[in-house]
Amino acid sequence: MSVSLATGRPTVSFELMPPRNPSAAPKFWGVAERLVAARPDFISVTYGAAGNDRHTAREVVARLLRETPVLPIAHLTCVGAARHDVAEIIDDFLSDGVRSFLALRGDPPVNYPDWQPDPDGLTSSDALVALLREVEAERCAAHPGNALRSAARPLTIAVATFPGGNPAAGTTPGQEVQRLLEKQQAGADFAITQLFYEAETYVTFVDAARAAGVTIPILAGLLPMTEPRRLHRVEELTGVPVPRHVLPALEAADDDASRHAIGIAHSVEVARAVLDAGAPGIHIYTFNKHEAALDLLEGVHLGGGATDAPDLARGPRVSASTERNG
Repeated sequence: MSVSLATGRPTVSFELMPPRNPSAAPKFWGVAERLVAARPDFISVTYGAAGNDRHTAREVVARLLRETPVLPIAHLTCVGAARHDVAEIIDDFLSDGVRSFLALRGDPPVNYPDWQPDPDGLTSSDALVALLREVEAERCAAHPGNALRSAARPLTIAVATFPGGNPAAGTTPGQEVQRLLEKQQAGADFAITQLFYEAETYVTFVDAARAAGVTIPILAGLLPMTEPRRLHRVEELTGVPVPRHVLPALEAADDDASRHAIGIAHSVEVARAVLDAGAPGIHIYTFNKHEAALDLLEGVHLGGGATDAPDLARGPRVSASTERNG
């Protein structure tokens, strides 16, 4: 299965973060079940800072592949790792049947002031895109089964882009346009934006990207604006300023239900504006909560409602019809 952005309906996708410990797994899979029921086009699974959640992320991606009809996209970072180690991780994911990736440079490990990147490491996401293509080509050359698999289910690679510039890297929107062009030239199939809170940020960036020669689809990454604490935390993590036009109303609300309604109304307004401007779809940063994500979808009339979604919270299920060789 590969990602298709060519249908008439805008695409819908979610981001999930792997549970940090076993005790959080039931709640995580309960949220995943609700999101799967919305019939998204894909669910991306984060990889953690410096790849710290690699093994849990791989388990989550494998389970989504095994037990749901939804395409999982595996986040992959490269900062701090040797090239051969990243290539081995890619090979592991491909061996699991993963055919879609979000290629990211990643963040250096925190609280390590003397940290230095590996001298044989990758330093950019476009280099990671190129390595993904290289490992896939080597696998296809090594075995005809892999070549057939690649022909039937082509490798799909997404990249991140920063429509307001990347505060962490000190880049401007114009520099991010150039970076996105380089990622496209390296072999990226589509892009997902960092979150933004005003539609004009996305529209202006896409216009500039198209003028510069970027042709790949650019999905609009949205965070539902329902929790002031979350918005402030995201600003600390990403440098993207909290939405000043929304924050006062959220903080003045009397209760969580009122804050939720206010935040969803503003989020729906942004989503409608970018879709009306031609965005091929929206990618929702869920922070492992389904309520706001699903309400945002309903607000733009892209909600799902599948009744036959698997009960992921209860763990793997094996029926008589699917059990093979014990």
